[in-house]
Amino acid sequence: MTPICALLTLPYALLTGNSNFLYVMGMWVVRVGVRLSGVRVELVGREKLNPKQTYIYMSNHVSNLDPPLLIPLLPNRTSVLVKQELFRIPILGFAMRVAQLVPVDRDNREAAIASMRTAADVIRTGLSMTIFPEGTRSPDGRLLPLKKGPFYLATDSGCPIVPITLVGTHEILPKGKMLISANASVAKIIFHQPIMPGDFSDREALIAAVRDAIASGLPVEQHVAVAN
Repeated sequence: MTPICALLTLPYALLTGNSNFLYVMGMWVVRVGVRLSGVRVELVGREKLNPKQTYIYMSNHVSNLDPPLLIPLLPNRTSVLVKQELFRIPILGFAMRVAQLVPVDRDNREAAIASMRTAADVIRTGLSMTIFPEGTRSPDGRLLPLKKGPFYLATDSGCPIVPITLVGTHEILPKGKMLISANASVAKIIFHQPIMPGDFSDREALIAAVRDAIASGLPVEQHVAVAN
């Protein structure tokens, strides 16, 4: 469905310079895919968010299901940090560029810094940004140390951070698996109270606050004592 949707919406986006239709149709494709998969979602706390406010959403990451479950349920349009390799996929990569998604090279520090600058430019256009600050999927569901890069973006932009906890996606589709488990089909998405970067004396305190908020929605055995 994704290539067909891109072929229908990309010409409009290129001709008009407006990618909103592309985004709306892309989210429709994702929602249909989730519905067909049989996965059900329980939402907690989304009413805390202002649909007119630009946010940096930060979530734990344990499954390939996380982005398609989370992003269509956000109250406003968002950009995403995406692995650079995915931009090499024909049609999909082009569509992601038009939609202002941001490529990131996790193995190149300078390229990663450049990605944060690009993300800051995207935020200035009024789009929110969705980031999985662990930098990769957790192999066992436990919260990994949080990377510092996204927090430079938050402090430099002053944009409020919304910590999000995803619960259950590891059991539905763990890292390394290709098939959704028939025995686990309910995922919970918990939106925590927005955090203002300016309320913290230093970046480490901000990282700890976001990490603690995300961890508060996880089972105790999935907590990690040290954030990075």
